[in-house]
Amino acid sequence: MSSNYDASNWDAGAVEAGVAGTRFAGKVTHLATTGSTNTLAIEAAQAGAPEGSVWVADEQTAGRGRGGHGWHSAAGDGLYVSVLLRPRMALAEALWLSLATGLAVQTAVYEVTGALPDIRWPNDMILNGKKFGGILAETSASAEALRYAVVGIGLNVQHAGFPSELREIATSLRLATGQEWSREAVLAGLLRALDREVELLEEDSAGLLERFAEASSWVRGKPVRVGEEDGYTGVTAGLDARGFLRVRADDGTLRTVLSGGVRPRSI
Repeated sequence: MSSNYDASNWDAGAVEAGVAGTRFAGKVTHLATTGSTNTLAIEAAQAGAPEGSVWVADEQTAGRGRGGHGWHSAAGDGLYVSVLLRPRMALAEALWLSLATGLAVQTAVYEVTGALPDIRWPNDMILNGKKFGGILAETSASAEALRYAVVGIGLNVQHAGFPSELREIATSLRLATGQEWSREAVLAGLLRALDREVELLEEDSAGLLERFAEASSWVRGKPVRVGEEDGYTGVTAGLDARGFLRVRADDGTLRTVLSGGVRPRSI
C-alpha cells in the first residue's frame, strides 16, 4: 500500500447515512486492502451472507475485469466495490444486472459531480472518451434461476495520473472534472441508485433496455471494432431482447456480440 495513504480517513458514517433506507444499510464492510472484493463477496455468498452485503476496498492487489483483464489500483484513489444481490431473476437475464449497474453508476456520478458519463456496452464507464470505471458481474444459478449475483464496480475517483501505458485510455473523476471528489459520496450515491435499479428490474424489467439505449451513445450508430486481431468492424444497431449488442458488420450481416470487447474505430 502507498505509504502516504491513511485508511483511517474513510468516513464510514457518511456512507451509512447515505444508504439509509436501502437494502445496503448496515451491510457495508470497508477494507484498507484486499486481493479482490469480488472474491470476498463470492466466498461470503456461498456461506450464506445476506443480500445487500457490500465490500469496499481502498486498494486491490488482484482485481480483475471482464475477460480476465487487470485493474490498476492506487491506494485511496479509487472505489473498488462488490455488492451481493439475490435478485428474483432468470439466469438468462443475468446480463441485465451489468446494464442496470451501468445506469446506476451514470446516475451517481452525475448527481455527485455534474459530469454525465457515457456507457460503452456492456460494462465500461467513459468520460471525455476515456475509461474511468468498469463492471464485472459474476453469478451462480440453480436450474434456470439466479441463486446470487456478485456485482463488482471499479471506479477511478481521485487518480491524478496513470502509468504511461494507460494514460491515453484511462481517466478519473478528478482528471475529467478538474477537482477532487469524496469517494464516500460517490459510493453512497452509487448504492442508492443501484438499489432503485434492482427494484425496477424485479418489478418491471421491460424498460431497462430502452433506458440503457438512451443512456449510451454506443448502442446505435457507433462505428466499432469487435474483438481483437481476428475480430470485425461495423456499426452498432441496437440491443436484442436479451440485452446483447447488435452490430451491422461491414459485409452487411447483422451480428450479435455475445463475447469480445467493443472498441471505437475511425470511420
